[in-house]
Parts: sequence; structure tokens; C-alpha cells
Amino acid sequence: MATETVDEMSAHMRGLTVTTIAAVAGLAAGVASNAVAGGDPKSQIGIGVLAIAILVQFPILHVLGIEYDGLGTKDKVYVAFMTFALWFVSWGILLASAL
Repeated sequence: MATETVDEMSAHMRGLTVTTIAAVAGLAAGVASNAVAGGDPKSQIGIGVLAIAILVQFPILHVLGIEYDGLGTKDKVYVAFMTFALWFVSWGILLASAL
């Protein structure tokens, strides 16, 4: 840890911040999808909530000091996938528990 440079530490914090925001947004989107769709897995509103959760993250990251222009295509796909994965799992658990 003592041999890391400031740039390596800031890159690590950037990655940690992006991952945390994507995870929290995915979980929140799963809960919101369940609330909005009323527990109906065929509802298209749940996918709309996911899309909004993905798009809202980029302004939030900008406010936190991570420049949108600094995110490459790989980073944007990562954010979308992480949000989707946690949305899918959380909404799936909520739908299964309603049975």
C-alpha cells in the first residue's frame, strides 16, 4: 500500500465509487420495479425503471467528481451490466417471495 502512487489510489477510488453506485442503483431499481409493477413480472414498467436507473447514474457520478467524458465504452457497459445484474437478482427475489 505504501508503494502505490496517488494516481493508483485515485483510480482505485474511482472504480470503487462507480461499482458502489451501480450496485446501489441496481438494488433500488429492483425494489422500485416491484413497487411500480405491482409484482407482475410481465410488466414493461420494470424495464423502464431499469433504464432510468442506468441513465440517472451518469449525472450522479459527475456530481461526485467522476467526469462523464472520462468513462469509456467499456466503463459504460460495465455500469449498465452491474445495474442490470443487481436489478435482475433483487427483483427476482422479490417476485419469488410474493408467491
